[in-house]
Parts: sequence; structure tokens; C-alpha cells
Amino acid sequence: MTHPVIIIGAGLAGWSTAREFRKLDAITPVLLITADRGDFYAKPSLSNAFAQGRTPAQLVSTPAAKMAQTHNVTLLAHTRALAIDPARRVVTTSGGELAYRDLVLATGAQAIRVPIAGNAADQVLSVNSLQDFEVFHTRVASALNAQNQRKHIVIMGAGLIGCEFANDLASAGYRVSVVDPAERPLAALLPALAGEELREALGALGITWHFNTTVVAVDRDPGEDPSVFRVSLSNGAQVIADIVLSAIGLRANTVLAQATGLSCERGIVVDTALQTSADHIYALGDGAQYASAGGRTLPFVMPIMSAARALAATLAGRRTELAFPLMPVTIKTPALPVVIAAPAPGVTGQWVGREPGLWHFMGTEHRHHGFVLTGQHTARRGEQSRLVQV
Repeated sequence: MTHPVIIIGAGLAGWSTAREFRKLDAITPVLLITADRGDFYAKPSLSNAFAQGRTPAQLVSTPAAKMAQTHNVTLLAHTRALAIDPARRVVTTSGGELAYRDLVLATGAQAIRVPIAGNAADQVLSVNSLQDFEVFHTRVASALNAQNQRKHIVIMGAGLIGCEFANDLASAGYRVSVVDPAERPLAALLPALAGEELREALGALGITWHFNTTVVAVDRDPGEDPSVFRVSLSNGAQVIADIVLSAIGLRANTVLAQATGLSCERGIVVDTALQTSADHIYALGDGAQYASAGGRTLPFVMPIMSAARALAATLAGRRTELAFPLMPVTIKTPALPVVIAAPAPGVTGQWVGREPGLWHFMGTEHRHHGFVLTGQHTARRGEQSRLVQV
């Protein structure tokens, strides 16, 4: 009996691995385990759905059953992977034990939750999956609150996801406030002037910024309108909101890997062929820490697609070393489109403005290690990519 390749996780990483593997091997059984329904959708669409008027159901590009049929995959939906025994090559699930030939961990990442005080702290939402978005969409659905006013949404975090949601919700007619401890949006990624450009562009949509401060408590006041929250900030200010959304960032989901005894740091540590510290167990996606990327996690679409192709080849019998190409990231803020090609970790240098809308990250010996493009200059992505010395 041929044991299957088992994939844990039905996000982009899991389904892409199954699809790419099937292009190379039509015979070996593939079994995919997921705790949710397993529908295929584009995760980046979660943060630009409101302005387009798209519902959660409309974000599903291919239902799970169709994906399974198309790629000849046995789908175990609503099933949890509870433990892995690398010596026996067995996964224990909520439905029983399953033996594997090779195991792929595509367990993704979880939204970072920071400690917040207040009697309504548990009502703070985050969106990191279609199921999360369904809850958020239900809460936001009608544009008006009980007082017949546009709903006010407070977003914790002015990073990539926070800015995308802020742009999307403001464009859809909601009042939006963004809280962040930095001095400007995307402070960790953008040169100062580019960050100020983005701040002004999103501000023109009516977005209110609360910089150099954090959310410390979320409360519902007894006797007051039970549908609104009082959001207390570390600088002493208070904001009244209908919804509070946390967009502080993601943390790799390493719980299962750690319980198995696999090497984990910021993510599940994998070598250049995506193998973990255990034989026949591989990892990719938001939960992986890539040797091919200098020990970074890369929670973006392009790295996942590159990793899935390389891993599929390895699973099909041709060990393939993963080499990431330059992968600029597009930030979906239509108020000011932004493309970032960040320098690799450890590279020293500084951002240099070449012209309005274009910055280069220049290292020692005038080497070009990255770029930022804004506005109409984002069309120069290909041209600028060719200049970068990886």
C-alpha cells in the first residue's frame, strides 16, 4: 500500500502544493487536512472587499469540493491535526490516525493579539482568514449604526494590513481611525517621505490618525449604548467606536510543529529544500522560516508560489533547492499605490530619494539593495527590479 502525501492546511500554501505536485505526479495519493471548509480564495482580497462590494461568499474562487476533484485530492475538512509521530510517520487527527509517506505543514500564521484591558477586550476582531472575514463582514455589513451615523471603525496598527483595511473601509463609506505607536504609516518599511505621502493620501479619505500611542483598553459602559465601544489610548485620549479591528501583524503558527519537536524560531525552520528538522516533514507558507531567505518568514503570495513549485518537485522525487527571486510587494492602497522591494536582513544603508515617488536603498559601495515606488511610479516595478543587486 502506498501511503499518501499529507498536507496540513488548506490555505494558498496547502492547495498550491497539491496543485503543483499533481502536475508532476498523478498517481501518489494526496490527502489534505483542514480545520475549516477548505474553500480556495485569495487571502489578499480580504482587505479590499468592502470598496468592491464583495461578500465573503463572493471571495471564494473555487469551492473545496471542486478543488479536491480537480486535483485528485482526498479532503478531510473540519478535521484537526492533533499530533505527529515522525518515527512512525503518523498524524493523529480528530478523526483518527493517518500514515504518511511525506508530510507538508502549511499551517499558516495567526494574528498577533496584544494584551488589552477593559470589559470588551474580547470583542476586538482580527481578520486573517475567510472565516474571520465572515465575522467581521457581519459586524460591519450595514454602513449605519443605531444612531443612523456611518459606523466608526478603529484599526489597531498602521502597517501593511492596517493601511489596506483603512483605505478599503474609508472608500466604502465608513469612518476610520488608525492607532499606531510609530510616527507614520508603514514606518518599518517605507522611507519617511514615502510614509508621509501615504499618511496624507489616506487622510484625504477622511481617515483619522493616532500616532505615537497604543490601545490600552476597550470597554462598554454600563447604561450607555451597548453597541459602541470606548477605546482608551496610552496617551490619555479616548475614541468611541462601533468596531475595533486589530491589524498588528502575524505570528507563524508553530504549535503543532513545536509539539512534534521540530526546530522552530520565528517560524518552522526549513532548509533550502523546505525540509524541517525531521525527515519526510516539510513546511512552507506563512508558518515557515526559510533558509533560502536568510532565516526570514515571508507571508506573501509570491514566495508561497515559488516555494510550492520547488517543494512539489522534491516530493515528486527531484530534490529542488529553493531560490527566491526578487519579490517586490504591492500594497493595496488605491489612494496611493505603493510597491516595496525591501533590502535583505542585515543589509546596512539608507533610503535615497531619486525623484518624487522613487526611493532606492543604497548600501556600501553604492550598491542598490531595494526600492520603493509610489503613485504612478509603481508602473516602473520591472525597470527598478532589474537594478537591484540581490
